Amino acid sequence: QVQLVESGGGLVQPGGSLRLSCSASGSIFSIDTMGWYRQAPGNQRELVARINSGGDTNYADSVKGRFTIRRDNAKKSAYLQMNSLNAADTAGYYCRVKTARYLYWGQGTQGTVSS
Repeated sequence: QVQLVESGGGLVQPGGSLRLSCSASGSIFSIDTMGWYRQAPGNQRELVARINSGGDTNYADSVKGRFTIRRDNAKKSAYLQMNSLNAADTAGYYCRVKTARYLYWGQGTQGTVSS
């Protein structure tokens, strides 16, 4: 059984930072892409950032220059450093892990930006 465990969400003031972590455990092999998605109330889930096994990254335009994704293959983990946060970044953040055969989602961690 594969499990994705996310952590690092919370409440932060505008301009602040959060660091999200996602760790995969269980029988998961040959991870291709690891990514973070977010969903705000009333909105569809959207890509925030993703990184493939070669280290290539993609970012949503709205977070370029503020967010950084990286991964640790040995730990089967991905991290999202979020800086210069604003209210529009408030959302549930979900880790997604893709292998050659399967797609896994974490349960999400809430990030709230508010003064």
